[in-house]
Amino acid sequence: MLDVLVAWMDFSFPKEKLMKIVSCVVFLALSAFLFLSFSAHGDEARGPARLTLSNVSAPPAISADEPLAKEFSLIQASRYLDRSSLHWQKERKCGTCHTNFAYLMARPALTPLSKQAPEVRPFFEDMVQVRWKEKGPRWDAEVVAAATTLAFNDRTTTGELHPATRTALERMATIQREDGGWDWLKCGWPPFESDDHFGVTFAALGVGVAPENYDESEIGRKTLDGIRKYLEAHSPPTLHHRAMLLWSSLHVEDLMSKPEREETLADLFDLQLSDGGWAIAALIENWKEHSRKDDKPQDTKTSDGYATGLIVFLARQAGVSREDPRIQRGVQWLKMNQRESGRWFTRSPTKDSRHFITNAGTAFAVMALAACGEVPAASIRRAEF
Repeated sequence: MLDVLVAWMDFSFPKEKLMKIVSCVVFLALSAFLFLSFSAHGDEARGPARLTLSNVSAPPAISADEPLAKEFSLIQASRYLDRSSLHWQKERKCGTCHTNFAYLMARPALTPLSKQAPEVRPFFEDMVQVRWKEKGPRWDAEVVAAATTLAFNDRTTTGELHPATRTALERMATIQREDGGWDWLKCGWPPFESDDHFGVTFAALGVGVAPENYDESEIGRKTLDGIRKYLEAHSPPTLHHRAMLLWSSLHVEDLMSKPEREETLADLFDLQLSDGGWAIAALIENWKEHSRKDDKPQDTKTSDGYATGLIVFLARQAGVSREDPRIQRGVQWLKMNQRESGRWFTRSPTKDSRHFITNAGTAFAVMALAACGEVPAASIRRAEF
């Protein structure tokens, strides 16, 4: 073929020299083609191109009818978490417990497999350090959620307290009420935007996991004293609240006794369904203040990603062996019930027009799997939380 090209070009160069020139041109052209192909489509060995705000598209609508994945894939889970969080940030420009706050807590567990979306964490740092200074937080709940999730993210990544995290934690302390609680969002969207009790246990978790012994600082101790005061006066209204209290008590002293933790774990395990999973509706059953807005019955007999991930994760944090048959059945359910998009479906406990809690359910599913040693090369630090 090179002989044909040389003859066609009809240059006055010696044939041997011209052959070398043509060979170099062909080599460079092929190299350029391969480079552009990999840039456009992503190296198959590394997966698809990294998602950013500029190239992210909307994830498929969350539906109970989405087919199950043909095979379990943590790469697909990481891709879905990136996609749902970035798209929410791009379109809504806010943080929510059910999507991008949950992302900050779960996504570090998968970094051994794929790097995190680069623009999620900076969005929250900017919110704390810039927007709050210029416009103030939208709600007190935003302050608590940002402080806790940034602290959690610090603990599972650098192990150091970031200046933005410290700012958020200190601001959280300034808006703590006299009774030790915070003015939480009460939108009738359990289990997150529901009542003050959830906000208090979430705040306790943030102070407890914050790196560099923040809980021993003067402001940290004062915040925890207020939290203890609130919890002494307000009993958890549901099993989900008790589960949150259990989680917080693993990082903050005097929130739950050992017998209380064991009783809570036993009650959670009692709700395990025959397929190995758990249902979120069972965790908030008989919570009359939060009946469904669409007047449909709650489904306490269908396992979902949120309840299964949360309970497996909490049990592991509380010291239950990953070899425990109940944990193994929960892990098996998670592996068998991932959807094509990479997520785990969770039906909204409020109404069927939106199932955004699926995003948080996917986050907890990932955290549970990491805690059970199912994420290759996951560090000990990540597995602890």
